[in-house]
Amino acid sequence: MENIKYALVTGASRGIGRAVAIRLSREGYNVIINYLSNDSAASEVMDEIVSAGGKAELLKFDVSDPEAVDCALENWENSHPGEYISVLVNNAGVRDDSLMVFMSDEQWKKVLSTDLDSFFYVTRRLLKNMLSRRFGRIVNVASLSGLKGLPGQTNYSAAKGALIAATKALAQETAKRKVTVNAVAPGYISTDMVSGLDENELKGLVPAGRFGRPEEVAAAVSFLVSEDASYITGETISVNGGLYS
Repeated sequence: MENIKYALVTGASRGIGRAVAIRLSREGYNVIINYLSNDSAASEVMDEIVSAGGKAELLKFDVSDPEAVDCALENWENSHPGEYISVLVNNAGVRDDSLMVFMSDEQWKKVLSTDLDSFFYVTRRLLKNMLSRRFGRIVNVASLSGLKGLPGQTNYSAAKGALIAATKALAQETAKRKVTVNAVAPGYISTDMVSGLDENELKGLVPAGRFGRPEEVAAAVSFLVSEDASYITGETISVNGGLYS
């Protein structure tokens, strides 16, 4: 029987997640497109993958809700007996910027819950099978904010910085079982996440002179889940055009 490879990409209906899902489908993965609310956008991603000859399925659940995570993934496992998700890309995230002196409890909790707690809930649920099967790839989508911190993003920087630290710790727990854990840290990428920012002003700060494309982040993710990256774990790859290293 053909060995089917499954990859779950959270927040895959748009932006970087969408690009990662499409790229992994080209690498031969059956891509599980996770999303929260945008049914039409998620369906468009699946249709694009299928029309190109790939395989994909939708899995709608809230990554910040531990019960929803467990329920959705248990249902997936029940409907795919004998299979397991060997690649996990923790991409789902939100921004809600404000100077800390004006930041509300809700702004803090929402960003930490979606950008950090989700990593714990989803990864914990899938890790057991990766460890027992002695193979897995986990890639966490962090951010430039998690490396250097950005003003107005204390919540986002805290979440992404913690995600990078968690990546380093978990990598040491899982390496003996051939499960690698890495992160990518995008800088300014042309997605909805940078809407409201002054691109003309900010790209002047980037040595490459432009914002990045989601496909360029997806290429880094593709490498990290490949066999060629089997001796790389606990690392964070910056995709930022030389803005920060």
